[in-house]
Amino acid sequence: MRRRSILLLALGALLVSAVVVAVWRLASEDRSRFATALALAPTSAARFSWTDWAGVRSELDADLSASSTGADVDDFLQDAFDRDLASTTALDASSPTIQDQLGFSPATIEWELFTQGQDGALVLMGLPEDFDVAGLRERLRAVGFEEPDDADGVWRGGVDLLEGLDGPVTPELAALQIDEEAGVLVGSDDPDFLAQRSDLARGDDEDGVSDVVGAVGPALSASVATGDQACSALAMTDADPADRTRASELVERAGGVHPLTGFAIAAQPGGDVRVAMAFETEEQAREDADSRSQLAAGPAPGQGGTFPERFELGKVVATGRVLTMAMEPVEGTFVLSDLSDGPVLFATC
Repeated sequence: MRRRSILLLALGALLVSAVVVAVWRLASEDRSRFATALALAPTSAARFSWTDWAGVRSELDADLSASSTGADVDDFLQDAFDRDLASTTALDASSPTIQDQLGFSPATIEWELFTQGQDGALVLMGLPEDFDVAGLRERLRAVGFEEPDDADGVWRGGVDLLEGLDGPVTPELAALQIDEEAGVLVGSDDPDFLAQRSDLARGDDEDGVSDVVGAVGPALSASVATGDQACSALAMTDADPADRTRASELVERAGGVHPLTGFAIAAQPGGDVRVAMAFETEEQAREDADSRSQLAAGPAPGQGGTFPERFELGKVVATGRVLTMAMEPVEGTFVLSDLSDGPVLFATC
């Protein structure tokens, strides 16, 4: 009986362990790559531009690899721009050159997250498991980057070095850091800011930005802003006086709006667009679901015309402190790139 009890206890412990592992795996799988990448961004970042390059390649059925030429990548990017899936990248003009000379580009990286804030900017790039890191290090040496003492240190190139390459390259790649443990390559125009990257990372911080990133899910591309950034970059204050007056009238007629704590607009697989807005309270989210859905279905002062000329508004849902809007773009329109900069009436504060 004693041996049987011990055996049952051991089996019970194994079962509990198995359940814990299964739950952990499910939680990891449920978390989008976007949310995982966000944890690596600096806490000071106010604007985030996301591109899931593996997803975009799949969406466009693009046949690309490490052996693809810069011209191949350029053609791919043009197709992606035509589908409004590449307006968020910081690598567009650089891609042919970095593919040919450095061995990475949207043809090979998994994803890209470009972050901008008062303290500096970073472009984070997810590397596939089979990426040739040793080959990348050799290429960096060959073009003249100064190699760091530590494997995860900063490779210093500088703008002058980039200008000596065979084509244009963004200054955001003037300094590079290879983080093999996290599976990321990170670039910046400021090597000192880049060297502090891991100490400044958001981690699992929960705020309006993490709320809206979680709400848009597995986005192919997205533009995200903190509440303060959204309330300035997307506000109607940049519109002309007549449009500001018209906007105030429309907001008042819709019942008013509350300030945002986070904003995201994202291209979804299949062509739809999803907008997410975060608020201080659940009550504000519910109230704004009504007012902002009215605004998103009417005139677009500051941009011209109406929103229905750009998209068909689907479900508007408030869940907790976040409301989401489903949008089906009208054929030939570029909803994400058109509405990721202001003034955008339904995103005003």
